[in-house]
Amino acid sequence: MKKKYAFLLMGPHYDPERHCAVFETGGQTTYICTVRSLDEARDKALALAADGVGAIELCGAFGAENAQTLIDLTRNQVAVGFCIHKREQDGLFSAFFSDSGDR
Repeated sequence: MKKKYAFLLMGPHYDPERHCAVFETGGQTTYICTVRSLDEARDKALALAADGVGAIELCGAFGAENAQTLIDLTRNQVAVGFCIHKREQDGLFSAFFSDSGDR
């Protein structure tokens, strides 16, 4: 049985129906999914878990608190990780993400 992994991106500029991808290799199926809000992320995490996804990685927009929300929601049955950056790069990240326009 193939392992299933997902990467979840969150931003108001995404269209989850259009902005998604699936990659299949011999031993793994990888999903790249988008959501516009934490509410959509909750629904997506539950759907992914129900589909047998064993690990979900979250983009930096989620942070530790929202990652914990999804861990709790999936009853700690799905590995949930989240991206972070070094503190000394805070300014670069703030400058890049301060424009809410489509990138």
